[in-house]
Amino acid sequence: MTELYGGTDPRDIPTYSISDAARYLRIPAGTIRSWTVGRHYPTSNGSGFFRPPIPIRDLKPKLLSFTNLVEVHVLRAIRKHHQIDLAKVRDALDFIAEQFQTSHPLARERFLTDGVDLFIERYGSLINASTSEQTELKDAFNAHLERIEPDDTGLAIKLYPFTRSHEEDNPRFVVVDPRIAFGRLVIVGTGIPTRVLAERYQAGDSIDHLAYDYDCDRLMIEEAIRCELPAVA
Repeated sequence: MTELYGGTDPRDIPTYSISDAARYLRIPAGTIRSWTVGRHYPTSNGSGFFRPPIPIRDLKPKLLSFTNLVEVHVLRAIRKHHQIDLAKVRDALDFIAEQFQTSHPLARERFLTDGVDLFIERYGSLINASTSEQTELKDAFNAHLERIEPDDTGLAIKLYPFTRSHEEDNPRFVVVDPRIAFGRLVIVGTGIPTRVLAERYQAGDSIDHLAYDYDCDRLMIEEAIRCELPAVA
């Protein structure tokens, strides 16, 4: 796979702007920026800086890789559970990385089998979470991890982002795969970018017309437009 990208794993190529990631993952851009770039905060001596739990390369503009996208998706589970303390999240992730002896543990299959409990134990103790709170957090993690498909090495290769507000109602009609359409969000089993469909829909093409043009199921076209334009479909 790396031969096509000059020896670089496409999962590691900075590809997604923070606004792209926000749109794909349905997470506010400001939250993603805090998680990946960090943020300054006032102190009695002037200002301090929170080191981000998912640091990205020092690029301008700031771009996330596919692996970063997966990590942000997993951390979304904590956002649904607690007001995030970035310092405690970072400390828990540092602990997991040390235990696994690997970078990007959130994007690896082993996190599902070993890491969730370790992370919750460490993070839960840092925020004094009750047993019931830790159970809720584990359930949220599992719901997010089920949307990730690993390759034979256990590293994430496909991400099926949430496209609806209620996670239990989310079909898997769209996917992010760094090997397809330069990692753009596409309809599953095709190379059709959801952004192109949304732009054509906004320009006046009907869903039925788009389904005919692309020889694609109408429900998939509708879901693709919904994830790009949630207020429309």
